[in-house]
Amino acid sequence: MDRGTVGSAQSGRLLVEVREEGPSAVVTPAGELDHHTAELLREPLEGCLAKGFKRLVIDCSRLEFCDSTGLNVLLGARLKAEAAGGGVHLAGMQSVVARVFEITGADAVFTVHDTLEAALADDSA
Repeated sequence: MDRGTVGSAQSGRLLVEVREEGPSAVVTPAGELDHHTAELLREPLEGCLAKGFKRLVIDCSRLEFCDSTGLNVLLGARLKAEAAGGGVHLAGMQSVVARVFEITGADAVFTVHDTLEAALADDSA
């Protein structure tokens, strides 16, 4: 599989790494995703879609916190990916982040995987 690094962005509380993994763009946010850091995730997600990636895999294993602004960034990426014929897969969510998705019902609109490996093995859009 192709494992080319596409890029990264960082603030004091959030680091976002992006790489290509076959037909998927794997986006790994690490730290806290909130009102102050959401743009650091929004820009790479939109960049991946603009480059033609229809399938985005968000590796949430290093995401320590996600508020409603962060959730909205992910929901927006999902809508854009689906409009392009693809989708957004979430992988490896820690329980504190998974709880936000459960409370809001957002877990029902995303494809959620226990691990990054499982998300990459799923060949659906």
